[in-house]
Amino acid sequence: MIDLHYWTTPNGHKITIFLEESGLPYRIVPVNIGQGEQFAPDFLRIAPNNRIPAIVDHAPADGGQPLGLFESGAILLYLAEKTGRFLPQDLRGRNETLQWLFWQMAGLGPMAGQNHHFVQYAPERLPYAIDRYVRETARLYRVLDTQLEDGRGYIAGEYSIADMACYPWIVPHEKQRQNLDDFPSLQAWFHRIAARPAVRRAYARAGEINRSPTVSEQSRAWLFGQDGRHRQAGKDKKNPGQEVGGDSTDRPEAD
Repeated sequence: MIDLHYWTTPNGHKITIFLEESGLPYRIVPVNIGQGEQFAPDFLRIAPNNRIPAIVDHAPADGGQPLGLFESGAILLYLAEKTGRFLPQDLRGRNETLQWLFWQMAGLGPMAGQNHHFVQYAPERLPYAIDRYVRETARLYRVLDTQLEDGRGYIAGEYSIADMACYPWIVPHEKQRQNLDDFPSLQAWFHRIAARPAVRRAYARAGEINRSPTVSEQSRAWLFGQDGRHRQAGKDKKNPGQEVGGDSTDRPEAD
């Protein structure tokens, strides 16, 4: 059994997609990042970077104690190796898949995340930042579109963890101010992934867990900056009767 510590962000969706595709038994442990649950001591013991997703595998391959793991890319690689699925075994296929997984982790995710922040969530409008990250997101879309333009069905040839990593970051393309019509090969791939039954199930789970994807002032204190706990604590001292937390959020850049 896999415990998935999860919230409804692109990085969270990566793991539910894999688990639904593979059929591994799992249960979701919601971590509402808009209410500060990512700072709970029990969660920090698994994920010291206070970011979702994280997993606990209660049946690791070595037969030992439950194994905890954080970082979505590391989790995808672990699960692929555990199941022997969605990661080619041959030298070239494996390394092509891994380079695109790492491309997503180092490029598409962070840059699209900054896009989301400055376009949607920043308390003031900063045209330079918006322009920079919208343009960089477009550049990354073009890189992926070029990879797919030879007619291959999936990023590394066969369906893999590279596709699972990239797809959730393309889902909010309209919020990122990207038009998929400008990237025809990427668009065809996007619809191909979206039609997969396991992907649909993964997003259905998200809808069951987070029914109010909004950002309140209280949730901003938790979400934006590593010092969220301390800023919220200061507010609570001034308003001791105020409930800690607030509305939940689907902040896309949370890991």
